[in-house]
Amino acid sequence: MSFKVKFCHKVFSDKKLEERCGYIFREVSDRNRWLLREIGFDVDHVHITIEAGTKGPENVAKALKGNSGRKLLNEFPNLKKKYFWGSGFWSPAIYFDSIGERTLADMDSYVRNQGLQHKSPIMREQSKLDDFAA
Repeated sequence: MSFKVKFCHKVFSDKKLEERCGYIFREVSDRNRWLLREIGFDVDHVHITIEAGTKGPENVAKALKGNSGRKLLNEFPNLKKKYFWGSGFWSPAIYFDSIGERTLADMDSYVRNQGLQHKSPIMREQSKLDDFAA
């Protein structure tokens, strides 16, 4: 599943914002008894792999995006002033896919490696080692 920030603003270059968003996603997932397997951020979007039982993707997206968008705009008021002018944080679109021919490990690896082109060479090497160890 993937969510894009409204207007494609590169807000996740702020690591505190990225960490807080991830924490909120985990809180919502725990509260709903969903298994948030992986979360990966790029500068203007987030990918997740999640096991949500019988809940449809629209219900999962509504819970994750609604809670996180509201909290992030309240906790980081400069975002609203600079980028969102009273509108929401997330684009209304969602992208989701089922496993199909891929394995869970393939999807988890893809999500885990989001944004690596924006990270330092040391972080890229560590990620490669983590993938190899998995």
